[in-house]
Amino acid sequence: MHPQSFKDLPINKEVLKSLNEIGFDALFPIQAQAILPLLDGKDVIGQAQTGTGKTAAFGVPMIQRLNPNIKGVQGLILTPTRELAVQVADNIAKFGKYQKIRVLPVYGGESINKQIHALNGNIHIVVGTPGRIIDLMKRNVLKLASIQVVVLDEADRMLDMGFLEDVEYILYKTPRDRQTSLFSATIDDQVMRICNKYMKNPEKILVSKDEIAVTTMKQYYTVINQHGKFEALCNILRQDSVEKAIIFCRTRRDTSRVSDQMYKNGFRVQALHAGFTQAQRDRAINDFKTGRLSLLVATDVAARGLDIEGITHIINYDVPNDPPVYFHRIGRTARKGTAGTAITLVSYGEMNNFNNIKALTKTRIEEINTKNKTDQDDDPIQSFY
Repeated sequence: MHPQSFKDLPINKEVLKSLNEIGFDALFPIQAQAILPLLDGKDVIGQAQTGTGKTAAFGVPMIQRLNPNIKGVQGLILTPTRELAVQVADNIAKFGKYQKIRVLPVYGGESINKQIHALNGNIHIVVGTPGRIIDLMKRNVLKLASIQVVVLDEADRMLDMGFLEDVEYILYKTPRDRQTSLFSATIDDQVMRICNKYMKNPEKILVSKDEIAVTTMKQYYTVINQHGKFEALCNILRQDSVEKAIIFCRTRRDTSRVSDQMYKNGFRVQALHAGFTQAQRDRAINDFKTGRLSLLVATDVAARGLDIEGITHIINYDVPNDPPVYFHRIGRTARKGTAGTAITLVSYGEMNNFNNIKALTKTRIEEINTKNKTDQDDDPIQSFY
């Protein structure tokens, strides 16, 4: 029987106080299964998507196990993107507020001198991207001799982005008696090679692929001619309570084209793809977070690591070629147990890819009609909400 609440865990009163302030009480499955073995000092492999509470699953035990009175970095968390590094660091700092644990995010695209200056203070946990962490190590600013706990967050994405050698270099430089945990949406052969090489008898907390879809999410699709997709998209956005949505396209070109067309049709929208400078990317994400924009049109690469609250809808303008990408996309909504809606526009040429997605989940993906409500007697989409 797994614990049901943070109060059921052997967590000290300082950490529990900060969790109570944040509003954390009931445990998500990954937390209920991972926290106790991590508190016991065991290595853990956790299969969990973003938005399932995994940051608290590894963050709470790390804070409890580290000593705020010891100078030097004791905890290291590797993430694939700067956005995720900032998000994780922010959450860890909140968990450790009364434990007086100091956390620093480090990543490229920002002045390294600011990060060097911060590291010269008393930092207990560093959260960062592999490239910047190695840069700080080679400058002899980030010293890993006191590392007790290492976490690889979103390990599959890190390896997909080409960070394998960097991750191995960092792990090689940490003490051999460290505790290591790894969290990943998918556990493939490449991820398992890292686990087998650098972890000691890890406890495996894995969900089956049939549980990959979030149960609080409503999933719909419509089969439509490719040339009718834009009109269908506009109908969905206008007819339904779409407060905040990400619209996924397959290519940069389509992302810009769809965004431009939407802007001309009066929507508060911005494109987001890898062709943007870091400053442009930061501005778009900040405008979306703060509500100046209600819609983002993005590629999969650009949306990696985004953790933004309040997203009500994910709309797949294109069906992804790789089925697991669908679940990464829709994981941007229905976060932390809230409700969300995913709608996929499926052209006739995309049916095979979409059928592969449906085969990966037992959750029902319901077919809807997206014609303008003025063209028919009732509202075909609204009736499903």
